[in-house]
Amino acid sequence: MSERPFLPLRHLAGRRRAPHPAPAAPSAPSAPDGARVGHETLVDAAVYVDGDRVESLSSLADTYRCLRERGDEAPDDGAIAWIGLYRPDQHDLASLAEEFDLHELALEDAILAHQRPKLERYDDTLFVVLRAARYVDATEEVEFGEVHVFVGPDFVVNVRHSEAPDLAAVRRRLESNPDLLRLGPEAILYAILDRVVDGYAPVVAGLENDIDEIEVQVFTGDPGVSRRIYELTREVIEFQRATGPLLTVVRRLTLGFAKYRTDEELQRYLRDVEDHLVTVTEKVDGLRQLLRDILTVNATLVAQQQNEEMKNLSEVSISQNEEVKRISAWAAILFAPTLVGTVYGMNFDSMPELHWRFGYPMAVVMMFMVSVVLYVVFRRRRWI
Repeated sequence: MSERPFLPLRHLAGRRRAPHPAPAAPSAPSAPDGARVGHETLVDAAVYVDGDRVESLSSLADTYRCLRERGDEAPDDGAIAWIGLYRPDQHDLASLAEEFDLHELALEDAILAHQRPKLERYDDTLFVVLRAARYVDATEEVEFGEVHVFVGPDFVVNVRHSEAPDLAAVRRRLESNPDLLRLGPEAILYAILDRVVDGYAPVVAGLENDIDEIEVQVFTGDPGVSRRIYELTREVIEFQRATGPLLTVVRRLTLGFAKYRTDEELQRYLRDVEDHLVTVTEKVDGLRQLLRDILTVNATLVAQQQNEEMKNLSEVSISQNEEVKRISAWAAILFAPTLVGTVYGMNFDSMPELHWRFGYPMAVVMMFMVSVVLYVVFRRRRWI
């Protein structure tokens, strides 16, 4: 992909193809955010002139017709159509492609979603992919979404594939600031970028809080902390994939705005977005490094704990061995007299010592001597 700056679109006015006649479509009732109007998932559609909302439309067909009529009646009034869609189907995008000459590759990306942040030019239309993020307090997880923006000389189409960000708030902000909105499609693109980047700050705060909790878990020996470190690392990596490429997108837009002398105030606004995004990317990089350090510390602590457990097991085993030695030694000492007594207790008639006068004393002395000898041997070997 070329790294050249992109020409601000207001300098391309008049390069859009000539309007073509189209049959008028019956108006449909307006729908709330995310509701379907006929086959369209239309959130909001309006035509703006000189920063003011002059028409609110309830269908794509009405929006096309209104923009054409404005172009025929007053070609130089700078009318802009801003269309917001939520998870549109192929029919909706095909309609947009036919009306605004959108490139088929951009349409394919908009349908499939799951794209990295990027900026592409197709003739006089910019196609921008943004990755939004939202921290969910209830589950302590980060949800990622996608916003695709088509920006032409007299139109902006934003396609949202997730609940975040709230682009209705972006529209309200611009409509309350006509001076900014009258700067054209670039101002709308800036406002959407600003909303996406501002949405990163609560995510960073939530991740920082999660890491603080993990640090406590690590040093308290929580057995489930390793799994949480791994899950949080995955979220941070996914967050890096959203913020890192977006920084390149914003910088290319900044170069384009400066090269073609877009309104100085709008250039300052875009540089402010870039500054905020740089801060976010630096913090995310720091969070990932911190998680690596925490994982290393946790592995060290787990190894130390395992060593302590092994040491304790070894000490218990040694202690058990000593007890077994003592028991075995005393069992052997007691076994010797038992053996002698058993031999002389068999009561056979033909036993030489059975009727011997000194047989009993000899047996007792033998039992005593064997026990003493065994005791001395075991004592020297420190078994008892």
